[in-house]
Amino acid sequence: MADDAVLNGTRSEPELKRVMGPGLLLLFVVGDILGTGVYALTGRVASEVGGAVWLPFLIAFAVALLTAFSYLELVTKYPRAAGAALYTHKAFGIHFLTFIVTFAVMCSGLTSASSASKAFASNFDEAFDLSLGDGAALTAIALGFILLVGLINFRGVGESVKLNVVLTCVELSGLLIVICIGAWALGGGNGDLSRLTDFTAAEGESAFFSVTAATALAFFAMVGFEDSVNMAEETKDPVRIFPKVMLTGLCITGLIYVLVSISSVALVAPADLGEGDAPLLKVVEAGASAFPLWIFAFITMFAVANSALINMLMASRLLYGMANERVLPRVLGKVHPGRRTPWVGIVFTTVIAFGLIWFADLSALGGTTSLLLLCVFTVVNIAVLVLRRDRVDHDHFKAPTVIPIIGAVACAYLASPLSGRAAADYRIAGVLLIIGLVLWLITYLYNRNVRHERTTIDDPTNLRD
Repeated sequence: MADDAVLNGTRSEPELKRVMGPGLLLLFVVGDILGTGVYALTGRVASEVGGAVWLPFLIAFAVALLTAFSYLELVTKYPRAAGAALYTHKAFGIHFLTFIVTFAVMCSGLTSASSASKAFASNFDEAFDLSLGDGAALTAIALGFILLVGLINFRGVGESVKLNVVLTCVELSGLLIVICIGAWALGGGNGDLSRLTDFTAAEGESAFFSVTAATALAFFAMVGFEDSVNMAEETKDPVRIFPKVMLTGLCITGLIYVLVSISSVALVAPADLGEGDAPLLKVVEAGASAFPLWIFAFITMFAVANSALINMLMASRLLYGMANERVLPRVLGKVHPGRRTPWVGIVFTTVIAFGLIWFADLSALGGTTSLLLLCVFTVVNIAVLVLRRDRVDHDHFKAPTVIPIIGAVACAYLASPLSGRAAADYRIAGVLLIIGLVLWLITYLYNRNVRHERTTIDDPTNLRD
């Protein structure tokens, strides 16, 4: 006999199991932040500011911390797994804005994965001593890698918090190696700490714009903390433990990044550090020439490979969610009957990643990632203030009002041309968003003229970013 709840249409989905305590959540936050940014872009940041490479990372940490306060208020107020899509939808109720925010998050995953692919190729070259240079051969390796990620994505990857512990330890080990080598070398009289105060503005730029441009790029290394809000429904007592754990995780990664940047510039001249896509390998070689470089290259490859896979998984699933919410063509939500994975969305996102790898360099991809997320963070910081009028029946974290205001201004500034951000970031982001707008318009016209329905996001919790 059929269940009465089913007959009445009232059966609800079972709740997610709350398995994450403070320790696992902390490792998740730290593991999500660590990755491609610091492994691949430390040298590019040094190219902008010279020896004071630690300063942009410190400022990026401060801006991320401000935005984290806003996320903490929202995730403890609405402890559901949806992130920016849910907060934007609740605050403004504008379906198109919710779509744009969600699509921007998806695009940030594609640019992040593409930058990870380029970093993977450079470290693959170093690990096997291929001496391929910077030409088509490296691009071919990056394309082959993202294709492999796409195939793994198609096959189906069961995400596990316990696996994340292992991945985080590997990523963290590489950065601790750099810090320890730096301390050991400096303690032995090697290296030059005077470079830390040697500020060199990029040609044709003022010191202020060089720092803000470098910060806009360094911010790529701090993103990831916002993904932890998607674990809210699987965390034990999220209202109580989320604030202290997220802030602790951010402080740990911020400290690691500053120490890595200090070790890097003390052991390798900024001009040399800025050449190529594997800057930390140069640091290891300069500080401990006897250390097997291939081991560190493999650690780096593993770290960026993990970032690429996570971001491509996120992008294809967001595309699938938007297709099922009828704001993108339904074909993008097709699921393979055998593998039970969104195969059309995986193919679509992999093809876009191919184009990004082929036409954009690592610096532009990292810059575009931070640009897209800084725009999203601006909206989230504003959403906090708008949603203050929405009362809930449980206690939750509340950020001092001045923090989301400063956070919104800081994120908007770093996303704007006033920060000295490279024009390539806007071109790449513009092309990606135009693709989204075209797909949205096609869906809008089809829904209106064929299905005779509105193009709306009915349930933003179906959009898991």
